Amino acid sequence: MANYKPDLSRQNKFIPINFAEQILPGTFEYALCYIVENKLDLSGFDAWYNNDKTGAAAYPPEVMLKVILLGYAHGLISSRRIAKACETNILFMSVSGDIQPHYTSIAGFVAKMHEQIEPLFTQVLMICDEEGLIGRNMFAIDGCKLKSNASKEWSGTFDELGRKKAKLERASKRIIERHQAQDGLSEELVTQDLKQKEKLDKSADKITAFLATHEEKTGSKGKPVKSNITDPDSAKMTTSKGTIQGYNGIAINDDKHQIILQAQAWGSVGEQQTLQPAVEQLKRQLEKLNSDKFSHKQAIKFTADSGFNSEANLEFMAQSGFDTYIADNQFRKRNPLFKESETYETEQEKRRLKRSKGKPRLFTSDDFHYDEATQTCHCPAGNEMWRSGINVKSYNQEYTRFCGYLKDCKVCPLQQQCMRKPPIKTGRQVQFKSDESRKKISYIDQMKVKIDSPIGRRQYSKRLGCIEPVFGNIMVNKGMNKLTLRGQTKVNAQWQLYCLVHNIEKLQNTMH
Repeated sequence: MANYKPDLSRQNKFIPINFAEQILPGTFEYALCYIVENKLDLSGFDAWYNNDKTGAAAYPPEVMLKVILLGYAHGLISSRRIAKACETNILFMSVSGDIQPHYTSIAGFVAKMHEQIEPLFTQVLMICDEEGLIGRNMFAIDGCKLKSNASKEWSGTFDELGRKKAKLERASKRIIERHQAQDGLSEELVTQDLKQKEKLDKSADKITAFLATHEEKTGSKGKPVKSNITDPDSAKMTTSKGTIQGYNGIAINDDKHQIILQAQAWGSVGEQQTLQPAVEQLKRQLEKLNSDKFSHKQAIKFTADSGFNSEANLEFMAQSGFDTYIADNQFRKRNPLFKESETYETEQEKRRLKRSKGKPRLFTSDDFHYDEATQTCHCPAGNEMWRSGINVKSYNQEYTRFCGYLKDCKVCPLQQQCMRKPPIKTGRQVQFKSDESRKKISYIDQMKVKIDSPIGRRQYSKRLGCIEPVFGNIMVNKGMNKLTLRGQTKVNAQWQLYCLVHNIEKLQNTMH
């Protein structure tokens, strides 16, 4: 019979430990400790403390920074889990020098990091630049959606929140009415109902206070958008796993070693609106880096997917100095390589095809009969339309707009092919470019020509391998897939800490 040595993996053992020997060269914790202790200027944290003569000694900022980044690198996002690891995990003990900060101290340190995160992020970028990890050949921008520390149940427009408040008040009132109608209720039921009423009143008061102290948010078209009571800066976002209440973590990286050069989290701002501030911040970061040894004869290439495509963004990028390649949502359809394949269709396109299944194609402006000389227009059914606007400007283009008469559109036999919904206040509207605008090529049309060229397709094809692995590493490999703070400022700092972990990991192989 075989005789094996016993498994003592669950047995406690008292042994002498040298903490310095636990941090091995080539590991993430080795790179982290070396950078924090020898490369970073942490003097900015000194302004947080004024306890040299009175009060207890504070936890050293370098220790706090090391245990937080190490915790994030191991997917320990909660301050409680990081504090527990400092008490029980030999690696965290070694990194912290056996200092065991309380979880409230860790949470408070992270919450105040927005005051110091920008200079720290830049200092790490400078180290990456010194090690030759930034190539300045191609930059790529993209975003990932992160769940925030807020419930989506507390989201809604002001009108929706007002209705929810009224519903809560009615439920609270029904409890009182039931008590008045039934005097013989047991003491246990009365106590239970009163607790429920207190909860309902508290929720209603929370909505009342929010509506009184905040202004309603509006979208790009001026329509009201949903606000969140718990975290007003966050937004409802649709992901492949459903709808979440969260933020969009935007990052711009370099293609040589996938170093993140710019990082910022956005809540209730559309992805298109994040491009211009992100590029402006990127330029400020590049000015701080050592650019003397790089003499580019050609502009740095800049790529982005269709989520960032708009006339305003393309006009901005045309003046930015970058050689830009931004796809539109019809880019793959125009590419013959993807003509017969459905593998590369976006989720948005799949949903659109599913919604439109069995429905007739809606008329476009090409189906209307427009006479520019007489400035008249007739709809596909032959009805005359009235001119509702001339020289209407949109995205640097001028249009002439026509509108159908409501009485004609309501009884039109082609209504289902012309309008998505039956007309209520106005008939079908259609607009045509002016002769001058037709001669002027828009930035969107210029980008279509550029990105459909062989060179454009080749350059844009590099975007996927440049930026997507960054989010895979942060969210999947490292487990940094949600946020523990609230508010744009604090969330932005935590997102930059996540990206800082990624950049330090890239430096890991250069420090032995």
